[in-house]
Amino acid sequence: KRGLSQEREKRWAELFDQLDLNKDGRIDIMELRAGLAKQGFSKKSLEKMVAAGDTNNDGVLDFEEFTQYLRAHEKQLKLMFHRVDKNSDGHIDAAEIQDCLRSMGVSVSMKDATRILLSMDKDGTMTIDWHEWRDYFLFNPLTNMEEVARYWKRSMMLDIGEQLTVPDDFSEEEKKSGYVWRQLLAGAMAGSVSRTGTAPLDRIKVFRQVGSVKNSFNFMLKEGGPWSLWRGNGVNVLKIAPETAIKFTAYEQIKNIIRGSNESRNLRVHERFVAGSLAGATAQTAIYPMEVLKTRLTLRKTGQYSGITDCAKQILQREGVTAFYKGYIPNLLSIVPYAGIDLAVYETLKFSWLNRNRGMVDPGVMVLVGCGAVSSTCGQLASYPLALVRTRMQAQASIKGTPKLSMLALFRNILIQEGVSGLYRGISPNLLKVIPAVSVSYVVYEYTRIMLGVEIEGRRGVRVKS
Repeated sequence: KRGLSQEREKRWAELFDQLDLNKDGRIDIMELRAGLAKQGFSKKSLEKMVAAGDTNNDGVLDFEEFTQYLRAHEKQLKLMFHRVDKNSDGHIDAAEIQDCLRSMGVSVSMKDATRILLSMDKDGTMTIDWHEWRDYFLFNPLTNMEEVARYWKRSMMLDIGEQLTVPDDFSEEEKKSGYVWRQLLAGAMAGSVSRTGTAPLDRIKVFRQVGSVKNSFNFMLKEGGPWSLWRGNGVNVLKIAPETAIKFTAYEQIKNIIRGSNESRNLRVHERFVAGSLAGATAQTAIYPMEVLKTRLTLRKTGQYSGITDCAKQILQREGVTAFYKGYIPNLLSIVPYAGIDLAVYETLKFSWLNRNRGMVDPGVMVLVGCGAVSSTCGQLASYPLALVRTRMQAQASIKGTPKLSMLALFRNILIQEGVSGLYRGISPNLLKVIPAVSVSYVVYEYTRIMLGVEIEGRRGVRVKS
């Protein structure tokens, strides 16, 4: 043991000397970035490492702080290693990586698990021993496998105005610790701010979809002034909370049904898609009247309704209860292409990044936001014609002289009168809002998450169990 300890101290001293570029006996962020540039750590990860080891709060690490940090970090890495090494043979294989990540809600194929393994396997044995594991994670501030999985849990983080994506999976530890509901709340806050910020673009999209006016932006300003650009936003924000809660609850219940008697089994990607689509359909069915109200309030003229309640009352009196479910069928049908393509594209982008880069380390903000934005945009493009028909059906009674057509009749009319491009009317403002919506929701999500202590509480729950 003493020999091993001396060998370790010698190795740390050599590492410290390599990183201490100006030889002043201290390592700062700039030296860490330069010394570990090849390993590709984000600035945030390195700042986290310095903060964890900097006991005297002077912003740098001296040799004592450096070795103290590595000693404590190696203990955490040892726990991580033993947790993944389920058969306790001292080696981790691809199947164990797959099982571990799947148990925390990140579904990976054996091929992908093997690629992750290869990024750590230095001696070509197709297994990872303790030394390979330690060397790979030594300067990574990760302390448990949940943090690895959490990098890729993004569905509550990015909001582009639609909630048709397949929900993330959460581990039992995360559910028990209260992490999940803090995560959902942070996502709801992010969505509220994001939708409010991009509401003018959303209103322009709806006007273009129904084709009621040619120059929608000028019409809105003249008819109701600058504040009219936010009409319909109130109900659009209000529906986030019930939709999120219903969808998540339904998703968990449907997963249990799919699993059957084998409660510990992890769902495959196509099973997640089925569960997510059914959960989305359940949530949409419950909150669909709010979707109709949103469209009517978005298209309203000054003085037409005094508020959400008055709008609901007038629809009920003039058109009856069925009016609250106009456009329901195309809306339900749009869930499948949106959720399916979004999930497929996200999984593809995620693993292409994992394969080309450092296996399981922090992908960074730009990669996460980029993957989320691209996959959501692809989902939107696939389901947009159905979304357009849904909006027209919702709006039919509010536009004078408009015949009350069925979904198929509307599709036929659009194709005859406007061609295929008519099915994509209003898509330009919809695509324009993707980048600002994703960026705003990510920033708000991060700040809300920190305020709610999501990360701290989630990790605490995990550590108590281990």
